Amino acid sequence: MCELFAVSSSVPVTVTYSLHAFAEHGGLMHPNKSGWGIAYREGRDALLIKEPGPASESPWVRLIESRPLTSNCVIAHVRYATAGDPSFANTHPFMRELGGRMHLFAHNGGFEGIWSKLRLRSGGFRPTGETDSEYAFCMLLERLAPLWRASEEPPPLANRLSIVGEVAGELASMGPANFLYSDGDVLFAHAHKRHWDEGGGTFSEARPPGLSFARQSGLSVKGLSVEAPDPDTTVVYLASVPLTGEGWEPLAEGTVLALRDGVEVSRVE
Repeated sequence: MCELFAVSSSVPVTVTYSLHAFAEHGGLMHPNKSGWGIAYREGRDALLIKEPGPASESPWVRLIESRPLTSNCVIAHVRYATAGDPSFANTHPFMRELGGRMHLFAHNGGFEGIWSKLRLRSGGFRPTGETDSEYAFCMLLERLAPLWRASEEPPPLANRLSIVGEVAGELASMGPANFLYSDGDVLFAHAHKRHWDEGGGTFSEARPPGLSFARQSGLSVKGLSVEAPDPDTTVVYLASVPLTGEGWEPLAEGTVLALRDGVEVSRVE
């Protein structure tokens, strides 16, 4: 299965990320051949680096490892393709502009029949690739667009949260729907269920938890290091599987979490 990871912090933190090593936390040591990506928010904009090939063979990964970047919102994804060939267009995270901000989306799971069950209505957002994940992102932005286009400022959080939750519920009816979504103001996370590595190259039927989270100023595990400028920095981490033995809380199936600058601003279960 694909692996998700995100950081939300009160101030920019330094993220050193070795995606191939990190993917081993979720049993992706061998299957992670389909691509990887990482996005660093910078205000309304974002720096997105991604490739459709193995992270273990990428010079870009070595660059990230040797020259870590800082941000107060980071979304990363290691892909195991289930829909769409390995290509740049099919690699997560996906990025689109809406309301003068770059929006980011990464997904773990699969949505059977989404193209026929949930039609894009306006044509305002169209996929560039063939994945069910990017199609779901376009559908989410289509639903959110009237809110963002009605004001220069971010729409009320309650209104955005309602739409994210509604879309998450529709997606969950078609398959595992764990996703991370950043609109430049808030980082949203939807926890559903995932296929768990049972060893020997086999995976379980999808079951919760699909995401876990932790609060701590710094983090250091195989393939990942997060350094805060001071110990009082508030940092929240989200990951497909707990990255350390302590401090991680599994998110209940169907939870929608909203984070802003390392603070949980809303949770719907």
